Amino acid sequence: MAQTSTTLSGAKSHRTNITGADISFTSTSGVFTIKSTTTVLTGAGKLEVRDLVTVTNTVNNNSTFTIKEVVSATEFTVEETVTTETSDGSTSTTLDHTGFVTDKAKGDGYYSQPDGVHTVAYQIVNLGDSTDDFNGTIKMQGTLATTPTEDDWFDVSDTTLTSDQSTTNHAYNFTGNFVWVRAKVETTNASGNPSMVTSILLNN
Repeated sequence: MAQTSTTLSGAKSHRTNITGADISFTSTSGVFTIKSTTTVLTGAGKLEVRDLVTVTNTVNNNSTFTIKEVVSATEFTVEETVTTETSDGSTSTTLDHTGFVTDKAKGDGYYSQPDGVHTVAYQIVNLGDSTDDFNGTIKMQGTLATTPTEDDWFDVSDTTLTSDQSTTNHAYNFTGNFVWVRAKVETTNASGNPSMVTSILLNN
């Protein structure tokens, strides 16, 4: 079978923190929802599907969640479990965009290929300017599940880039009969330091 090239991600940037005293959490029949009454959470310049969101200043839901589906500008569902918690109208909850996971891509295990060889290239912004440079980590994740849930993903060893803010292109080879693979990007960038990645490219 011919080699397959896949763009896992194009350019992505950090989004400004969202704060609101009207943000609530609902767990209903296995559907986990974060929503507000008037605070805009999603849409242009806001949060998107597969973004990682770190929640702070709640009683029961201070954790990081992966956005599963955008329901409306003021509501989205997440992969992980939330505890039902209503807003009190005075305490401001913060949603911090701390990274993202890419769409899943077919690994060699999907095609039953025997060698399991994959190559990934991370392209990031490192201009020596603290207002632009990426500050965080990128890693590959794999799964052996044909229809994976968030719990089915695991980190692929020797694929983690921890940015030293000196170079822009990084390539890694990894081997495994993964059914699906994806990239996970986590950033410690403040909202005033917006850069995440330029692109993530996969060959297998």
